[in-house]
Amino acid sequence: PEFTMLEFYWAYADYNDLMDLTEELLRGLVQATLGTTQVSYQGQSFEFGAPFQRLSLFDSILHYNPDITAAQLSDLTQARALAEQLGIKPNAGAGLGQVQTDIFEHTVEHRLLNPTFITQYPTEVSPLSRRNDDNPDVTDRFELFIGGREIANGFSELNDPDDQAERFREQVAAKDAGDEEAMHFDADYIRALEYGLPPTAGEGIGIDRLVMLLTDSASIRDVILFPHLRPESV
Repeated sequence: PEFTMLEFYWAYADYNDLMDLTEELLRGLVQATLGTTQVSYQGQSFEFGAPFQRLSLFDSILHYNPDITAAQLSDLTQARALAEQLGIKPNAGAGLGQVQTDIFEHTVEHRLLNPTFITQYPTEVSPLSRRNDDNPDVTDRFELFIGGREIANGFSELNDPDDQAERFREQVAAKDAGDEEAMHFDADYIRALEYGLPPTAGEGIGIDRLVMLLTDSASIRDVILFPHLRPESV
């Protein structure tokens, strides 16, 4: 089925600017639509009036899993063993960043009920995002979660053509190793970056999931403009 998304870019801005904008935008949208900052969805209540929580992916795992230690998450061998204990099977060629992301998706994502920005995604799983100045192993990227679902994804754009080309090569190697979500090498994009891209931030917001929240719809099929149609019964 088709889906609807709002995608936009902001020159001379970064991912912090996008988080501020997104929080203000969604709070205003909820207030204007429902007349309150509280959203009731399938028996649960989500508050948009308070500041949205912000946690790094690494810190969110530790916060929601007090039995997991930072040392376990910081070492590939220990992190992979931990993932397997949790019933997760990372890809054979997965690095530390991918394993950390797998653990996050398995143990944290569904617990993020009130609006929460998860930041600093590993560079390994963020091929188009700018590296963080303080820690090059993570990026200036966020995802917004509400009701345990991802609503938005944004980041400071990577505008270094050499770094981007290397990331694409890593993605091609991952695809060859069986990662179906890995990207191909986009030579046209690299050429465009070589001409120059100013500091830029970009974001995508999933409209369908947002409408689900605002209309208390249990299934995304109820809000998609053009859902998949079954053959007419004769």
